[in-house]
Amino acid sequence: MNLSDQHIPWASPQPDPTASPQPTGPTPVSPKTKRRLRVRDPLSIVLVSVIVLALAAAGLIGAELYARNRAANKVAATAGCVVDDGATASFGAMPPFLWQHINGDYTNIRIFTAGNQIKRAKGMKAVVTVVDVDLHGDANSKGTIGALDAKITWTSDGIQKTIQDAIPLFGSFVNGVKSSASDGSITLQGMLGDIVVKPEVVNNKISLPVTSLSGLGFTLPSESVQPFLDRFSDTLASDLPLGIHADAIQVTDSGVVAHFSTHNAKIPQATTNPCFANL
Repeated sequence: MNLSDQHIPWASPQPDPTASPQPTGPTPVSPKTKRRLRVRDPLSIVLVSVIVLALAAAGLIGAELYARNRAANKVAATAGCVVDDGATASFGAMPPFLWQHINGDYTNIRIFTAGNQIKRAKGMKAVVTVVDVDLHGDANSKGTIGALDAKITWTSDGIQKTIQDAIPLFGSFVNGVKSSASDGSITLQGMLGDIVVKPEVVNNKISLPVTSLSGLGFTLPSESVQPFLDRFSDTLASDLPLGIHADAIQVTDSGVVAHFSTHNAKIPQATTNPCFANL
């Protein structure tokens, strides 16, 4: 009896060498399925949303800063042209500048001049606040300014240089200026004597009435120099645009501090005042 020819039920079946091997691990997942699973993952959705929002916010902030800086440079250039000096400008933090620009209404602007001069007034510096600027203009104006308030400081040295330049004959005798906060007076010191004035605001402009004048040891009539100072005051007032006028003035120990303002002023077209061409 040949045992090799007999079927033995408990013997293990032999593998078929021609059959394909069967996988022994977990069923593989296709890349497409993996991507679908990742997209459906709540954490992935949140992360993608955060990234998109961050990129959008970064772009918006960049546009805001660029537009704000460009507009500030334009306002500074306009102010510098008006005062014949350097100037810087900035816009209020809120509302966002882009919102103001879209609407054409600007709520709060601050301007600082360099302090070298304002037109013919040497040594004069301004800190200006402008509110409610509306650039919906017409044929006669570029728009309106709701209110403008300016704090002006004018040094004693600047007063001296301004008088010397603006009133050649009279100014040539002035070689010093001394201001006194205690009595609100300014003394124009000269080789031939002293002229004491007490600055005040009259008819919306700074006036320099003479209170005493002495020369060569005796008192002279104020009428001899008052016309020169009156013309000087008129010249300073005529240099101010937009209807800006003086409201108050105070003498300090280093010069004077004055407050100027205007309300509901029309912004001139470039044909009227070239300084406003780039607004």
